[in-house]
Amino acid sequence: MSQRTKIKALLESEQTNIEVIVKGWIRTFRNNQFIALNDGSTNNNIQIVVDFENTDPALLKRLTTGAAISVVGQLVASLGKGQKVEVKAKEIEVLGDSDPEKYPLQPKKHSLEFLREIAHLRFRTNTFGAIFRVRNTLSYAIHRFFNDRGFVYLHTPIITASDAEGAGEAFKVTNLDMANPPRVENGDVDYKQDFFGRATNLTVSGQLEGELGAMALSDIYTFGPTFRAENSNTTRHLAEFWMIEPEMAFYDLVDNMDLAEALLKYVISEALKHNADDIEFLSQRLAEEEKQKPQNERSEMSLTEKLQFCLDNDFERLTYTEAVDILKESAPNKKKKFQYPVEGWGTDLQSEHERYLVEKHFKKPVILTDYPKDIKAFYMRQNDDGKTVRAMDILFPGIGEIVGGSQREERLEKLEQRMDEMGIPKEELWWYLDTRRFGACPHAGFGLGFERLVLFVTGMGNIRDVIPFPRFPKNAEF
Repeated sequence: MSQRTKIKALLESEQTNIEVIVKGWIRTFRNNQFIALNDGSTNNNIQIVVDFENTDPALLKRLTTGAAISVVGQLVASLGKGQKVEVKAKEIEVLGDSDPEKYPLQPKKHSLEFLREIAHLRFRTNTFGAIFRVRNTLSYAIHRFFNDRGFVYLHTPIITASDAEGAGEAFKVTNLDMANPPRVENGDVDYKQDFFGRATNLTVSGQLEGELGAMALSDIYTFGPTFRAENSNTTRHLAEFWMIEPEMAFYDLVDNMDLAEALLKYVISEALKHNADDIEFLSQRLAEEEKQKPQNERSEMSLTEKLQFCLDNDFERLTYTEAVDILKESAPNKKKKFQYPVEGWGTDLQSEHERYLVEKHFKKPVILTDYPKDIKAFYMRQNDDGKTVRAMDILFPGIGEIVGGSQREERLEKLEQRMDEMGIPKEELWWYLDTRRFGACPHAGFGLGFERLVLFVTGMGNIRDVIPFPRFPKNAEF
C-alpha cells in the first residue's frame, strides 16, 4: 500500500520511463482508453492510458466515475495537451466499485446548494478539494506563526459554566431528563443534581480561560471549536465554528493590532505560496460567478489580486468616531442607500458600513479602534473619556469584520464596576477576577473566526461551504 506515489508528486516529477503505482478515484473514462484519475492531493488529474484491446471487457465495465482503482504502470511523457506526463497502465485493480446509475457526482457542473445536500461526497469535486486543501494550509500556518513566536498552544474547555460574551446564546449541556427535571422550591431546575453539579453550556469563546494562561505563560493562543445558538440562517453564520484566540500579557492595543495584522498577512502569503493552483482555480470559479452579477456589484479585483492587495497594503487604522464621521457624510448614507442609516455616534456598525469603508472609501483593509463601551463586552479596557473602550476590529473586503479584539481591563475596580453595570454576576467569575487581584498587568487579545478567514482566502460566498460539515438551524446532517 505504501508504495503508491501521490498524483501531485507524479505531475511535478521530472522523471519519466519509470514504473509507478498510483491510486485514486476515477473522474472520467473516455473512449474505453483514457482514465482521468484523482487522489485529492491536487485538483489536477493524471491521465491513465488503458490498453483496452488487451484488457478484460468485464474490468473495463467497472471503470466508472467514482470507482476507486489501483494502477501499476509506466510514467511516460504525454503527447496530449495540458499535461507533461501520463501513466501507461500495465495492471488495473478495482478497489471499490461505483454504480454509475446511483453515484450522484456525474461529470457535470453541480450547484453549491446541491453539493451541500451531499456534503459527505462534495470533497470529491474540484471546488471543495481546493477549499479544504487551502483550509489545511491556513490551519497549519496559524500554528506555525504562533509557534515561531514562542506562544503556548492552550486547550481551553469546550464545556463551560461561563458565557464569555454575556450574549446568552449558548447551547446547554445536561444529562438531566429535561421532560421531567428535578426542581428546587421555587420551581427552577435543580442543576445541583446535573452531571457537573451546575448549569453548563458549550463554549462561545475560549478567551476568559485564555487570559488565565496568559497571566502566567505570557503569550498563549487557542484554536478550537466554539458554538453559538443564534437562530441565524445567513451566509455568514454557523452554529459550530472554529476560533483562533491569542492572549498576550504586557501587550497594549497597538501591540495587539500589530500582531493581528502580521498573522493575517502571514497566513494569506502561505496560502498563495503553497496553494497557487487551488487559488487560481478558485479565482477562475469566482470570475465565472461574477459574470452573472450586474456590473456595479462585481468585484474590481480577482481573488488572487485581492489576496495580494492585503499583503501589499498596510491596514488603515482609525477610530470608530472618525469612521462614523466618514459614513455620515458618505454618498450612500446621504442618498439613503444604506439599509441601516448612520445617524450619529453610538451607531452599531453593520456589515454594509464596514464594507463601504474597506471597499469604497479606503480601498484597503481597515482597523477600527475605540468603540463606544455600550456596544462592546465587559472585559474591554475603558478609555479616560468614560465613553469608549480600547477595542479593535479588523475589516476585510467582501467579508466585513474578520477579527475582533481589545486591550483587556486589568484594573479590578473598573472591571467590577462594568460587570455591575451590565448585570454580569461577579460571584460566577471569581476565578477571572482573581487574575486582577494577584499580579494584574496590561494585556490584550483578539479572536479570528477561522471560517471567515477561509471564506476570504477561497473567495466563496457562503460560510457553509468552507467547513466540512456545516451546523446551522435545523441541520446537523452527517
